[in-house]
Amino acid sequence: MIDSEKIEVSVASGDHVKYVEEILDTINRAAKVRGTGIAKRSPEYVKQKMLERKAVIATYEGEFAGFSYIECWSNKEFVANSGLIVADKFRGLGLATRIKQRIFRLSREMFPKAKIFSLTTGAAVMKMNFELGYRPVTFDQLTTDAAFWRGCESCVNFDILQRNGGHKCLCTGLLYDPAETKYHPNDPIENKE
Repeated sequence: MIDSEKIEVSVASGDHVKYVEEILDTINRAAKVRGTGIAKRSPEYVKQKMLERKAVIATYEGEFAGFSYIECWSNKEFVANSGLIVADKFRGLGLATRIKQRIFRLSREMFPKAKIFSLTTGAAVMKMNFELGYRPVTFDQLTTDAAFWRGCESCVNFDILQRNGGHKCLCTGLLYDPAETKYHPNDPIENKE
């Protein structure tokens, strides 16, 4: 039996590079099982996120449990929280919510003026984002950075995005704009004690 209180959720560092292949394998397997699209990332890319301390990892007694990372776009005007994944044996423990809250807090600490966004097809991620103060938006309210949208090319649903001129897909765009959000109980910048 897993004691969920012993699952450590922390900012990733060079100490966590050993989990990169397992993280990517877990993401790819989950996407296949769900039949959903996901932008693929290289091991070097995920490793760099860890070394830059732009990632959050969950571990349990030295075992990989979950992960998410930050990407910056449009000259740091936009930040995306991406790659949220929980290993199979750690699902159903509320770990995804803990990781999402920590990556959100890290994003707000590192980029306090940036708009934070997420693309997802999953109802659970939409709910977590809503609870953090995100709202659904059209894609034209997200970054216009071509490099971000090129990341969608590896998604199984990319043809849908292309057919709609880059304006609609199966994903829902969700945005947290600190200029619009005056107060939110989970905002680490607005609610310092």
